[in-house]
Amino acid sequence: MNVLIVYAHPEPQSLNGSLKNLAVETLRSLGHEVKISDLYAMRWKAMADAGDFSDRAYPDRLRYAGESKHAYLGGSQSADVAAEQEKLLWADAVIFQFPLWWFSAPAILKGWVERVYAYGFAYGVGPHKGERWGDRYGEGNLLGRRAMLSITIGGREPHYSDRGVNGALDDVLWPIQHGTLFYPGMAVLPPFTVYQADRLTPEGWEKAADAFRERLSRLFIDEPIPFRRQNGGHYDGQQVLKDGLGAGASGSRIHLLQAGEPAERPVGEIATTERRAV
Repeated sequence: MNVLIVYAHPEPQSLNGSLKNLAVETLRSLGHEVKISDLYAMRWKAMADAGDFSDRAYPDRLRYAGESKHAYLGGSQSADVAAEQEKLLWADAVIFQFPLWWFSAPAILKGWVERVYAYGFAYGVGPHKGERWGDRYGEGNLLGRRAMLSITIGGREPHYSDRGVNGALDDVLWPIQHGTLFYPGMAVLPPFTVYQADRLTPEGWEKAADAFRERLSRLFIDEPIPFRRQNGGHYDGQQVLKDGLGAGASGSRIHLLQAGEPAERPVGEIATTERRAV
């Protein structure tokens, strides 16, 4: 299988660098092909701006989404963006290796998403009508790929529990896991985490390394987070969860499939009311 590692840390000798190297070694030993996007080493341009477009569709005022669509469909994207899109389409799984900084990913990784996720590639895909508002949240051009976050965290694990002061980790990572990875179609695995990263002892590293090797060995086996698909029939025409679903859950957890609920429609199926209108 093909695995892309998107790595975002400025220090090669960091814990993140060690986890990245371990992932490459482990995955290749398991027979997988591996490519790496080392964003700091690549000196990745994080700013999404007019410099991304050589052939402007709207020369008077920058309309980034419109220019992104024009460049993607017209084949005039910058070479660095096109190369990363090719890696994503090549990959069967994508691992994002980064430190959790201020409750999110480093700016350089956010910039990678903003530029690589072009209009027509990661969003603005599929018909928009009725209960189907585009091919997103479980559908899209990255459908069929798996994604996993591998993150280091300075705080303690209890800080990121349901009652922890920082909030539950699933909620902290919701914008990334649900919004950035699930949105264009990837199946998202539970994250691999190393807490108190700046206090890790040699013994702690060995324990973390063993756990990471085990997770990597199950990269194509483990069940993904059971996010509801937008077009699976559980959301109405306003993309709001229908009555009777999500009982007993709250917050972002209502958007996880729960036992006893109606099955979702197959991927790509058009609802009966929409089919009549076609």
